[in-house]
Amino acid sequence: MQSLLVLSAIGQDRSGIVQSISHSITDCGCNITDSRMTVLGGEFAVIMLLGGTWDAIVKLENSLPRLEKKLDLIIVSKRTENRSITKNQLSYIVEVVSMDHPGIVHDIAKFMSDYQINIEDLSTSSYAAPHTGTQMFSMNMTISIPADLSIAKLRNEFMDMCDDLNLDAVMGPLK
Repeated sequence: MQSLLVLSAIGQDRSGIVQSISHSITDCGCNITDSRMTVLGGEFAVIMLLGGTWDAIVKLENSLPRLEKKLDLIIVSKRTENRSITKNQLSYIVEVVSMDHPGIVHDIAKFMSDYQINIEDLSTSSYAAPHTGTQMFSMNMTISIPADLSIAKLRNEFMDMCDDLNLDAVMGPLK
């Protein structure tokens, strides 16, 4: 039976971090099952789901303090289990673009929470608009909607909220 470990690391961005982390994971006999890596400001950040035999996971856990020191990273790990399959859920994507202002993520997350919609994946970014230089905001989400909700009603209420907040949004089934 495979054991699972969630590992997150953050530290000053520089070349070679991914190679060093992945080398340590492979050396311990573990595999990267899922991961997200990015640079935020001047910091590199990664979160990974790692799999391996119980002894490979223990070996990796024991190597983390040395890796943390060697790479000057903050590393946090936590054992986990396979995700239980949620039945009666519909996978949808949500894309939002608007002029950047505080509270966009909160407002959308509150809407989703009010409807018992699980946010599965979320990424945001900000950028300068071409020609005007206006600071823009972009959000991409994958959500799980309970199958007993009326999708048409939900979409209409979501779009109404976005219109009230001056957000351009799209909600559609995950393909």
